Amino acid sequence: MRQQFLRRTALGLCLALAGASALANDADGVKIGVLTDMAGVTADATGRGSVEAARLAIEELGGTVLGKPVSLVSGDHQHRPDIGSGMVRKWYDTDGVDVVVDVPNSSVALAVQGIAREKKKLVLFSSPGTTALTQAQCSPYGVQWTYTTYALSRGTATAVVNEGNKRWFILASDYAFGKQLAADTEAVVKANGGEVVGTVFHPLNASDFASFLLQAQASKAQIIAVANAGGDTISAIKQAAEFGITGAGQKLAAMLLLITDVHSLGLQAAQQTYLTVPSYWDMNDGTRAFTKKFEARLGRPPTFLQAGVYSSVRHYLRAVQAAGTTNSDAVMAKMKSLPIDDPFSLNAHIREDGLVVRDMMLAQVKSPAQSKAPWDYYNIVRTIPGDTLAWPLSESQCPLVKK
Repeated sequence: MRQQFLRRTALGLCLALAGASALANDADGVKIGVLTDMAGVTADATGRGSVEAARLAIEELGGTVLGKPVSLVSGDHQHRPDIGSGMVRKWYDTDGVDVVVDVPNSSVALAVQGIAREKKKLVLFSSPGTTALTQAQCSPYGVQWTYTTYALSRGTATAVVNEGNKRWFILASDYAFGKQLAADTEAVVKANGGEVVGTVFHPLNASDFASFLLQAQASKAQIIAVANAGGDTISAIKQAAEFGITGAGQKLAAMLLLITDVHSLGLQAAQQTYLTVPSYWDMNDGTRAFTKKFEARLGRPPTFLQAGVYSSVRHYLRAVQAAGTTNSDAVMAKMKSLPIDDPFSLNAHIREDGLVVRDMMLAQVKSPAQSKAPWDYYNIVRTIPGDTLAWPLSESQCPLVKK
């Protein structure tokens, strides 16, 4: 009898502790982790702005969901997969984080994708562009929110080749993002009747592009495609101007160019450059209203990566409310069934492979004379339908796709 009593007492204590733990977790509410770059090559384009964009989305929806508070944590992955994945593992395992967002750097993103799949936790990638996230390494718990290298290359390279610029040289960053963007750009150039006469890869956060640009110059290519991001894009374009490359007749095509990059370069250097953008701060009344709030905190408009963070967090919280739970499978099902409804997203929806298909815009950087206000940098040439910027599901390598 005594042993039976002790067993019952122990079982009751365990159940009580489990119940208390569950109540404590419920009391914690919903927690969002912003994994970003606070001091590296993409810090201006993501970083603190990504954190504030997530915070604005939370505030816009009242700061609560399902009657529970929504909280925010953030961390700097320093562009290292080991640091980023270690941080995310701790967030999921011990800190109660329900969803991770942003994740600039494709190598870090692929590492995080594996952990999210293992833990059955959600991750919404606003900033990495590698197609592997929604192709061979797709996950039922991952969404590629804002853009892909495939989309940017199809938008920009198609436009530039069709202007008669058939001979290309590609300067790309030497990691997953740059390699994929270079490959996608080459495929689009060739598909439109052009040729790539050379490709060179540079280390991340390079300071000296002289040897790479001299190779590009010697190639006699009409177009030098700059396939990198953030500070590397700015440095490459500035040094190309310093070496007189553009003045001698060769043109640059920026395969990923953000509004912060244009600002750093100045309109005199960046004018007439074609680029593909999923969003722009001056698109409509809704984007201008959000930008006003964002500018009050950051002093400038959001990049399209930061707008993607806002959009993804907003949609996630709406899905939690609709699902009535933070369970990852239930929330993901709602995210895929609900329309994406925010001013930065044009005809956007989440496919079964986790890719957000959205309309994008072909833009051209204004000349100094055309710009009428601070950050008035783009002419929108035309809207590009989203289905032309995403690979057909029939060609997908994602195991989630039913063919």
